[in-house]
Amino acid sequence: MSELKLNVIKPSVNNMTVRVFARAAGLDFTEHDVYGQTRSAEFLSRNPAHLTPMIESSELPKGALWESCAIMQYLCNKHGLEELYPKDPAKRAMIDSAMFYLVGTLYPYLARATYPGLRFPQYPGEVGHSDADDTRKEAARKAAADAIAEPLDVFHKFYMDGKPFIGGDKPSIADIRLAATLEFLDVIDYPFPGWVNDYRAGMEKALGKAYAEPAADVRGYIAYIKSQRN
Repeated sequence: MSELKLNVIKPSVNNMTVRVFARAAGLDFTEHDVYGQTRSAEFLSRNPAHLTPMIESSELPKGALWESCAIMQYLCNKHGLEELYPKDPAKRAMIDSAMFYLVGTLYPYLARATYPGLRFPQYPGEVGHSDADDTRKEAARKAAADAIAEPLDVFHKFYMDGKPFIGGDKPSIADIRLAATLEFLDVIDYPFPGWVNDYRAGMEKALGKAYAEPAADVRGYIAYIKSQRN
């Protein structure tokens, strides 16, 4: 069996997602911190998108795969991890929908709201990436933060619908993606509704050390950023 190599940048919640997943799934892998290396010619020869997380395996058609959700889906399919990604078409469709909704709706709001505070570059075309004055940039950031409430409510009422997790009684890969994503909101002290606090605590309890170790790197970075504020 080909060795699985996981390339990560530890303060990223996208990377945290796969780091938690690989541990929770009990996979054999080696982890490599590639901070500062993703624009090198050597890295770009393997990953022209210069994105992490990225797994590498000789069993992959191009030898590499990035995008956290795609990585989890692939590894669940490969290893038969039905407890995290059920084969039942209806259940799987809901998990896929939750992840696509997160990536397409929640995460863009979250990035606009938190990246300035995290000292991450914003995407080209965003107000935060423009020459707009600080007042306008802050107004755009706040508008994005305010918009987060709606997708959170959708996760609660539609995808969870009275259950502790998107996956039902146990976490799924969609839960790993959501819980990791929510970590970034701590940098702006986002006022989570009570159910989110219960959900995050439930994820930590259910996944234990598999969640705690990668989360510690994200939380450590956020704590450092906060300590640098005047």
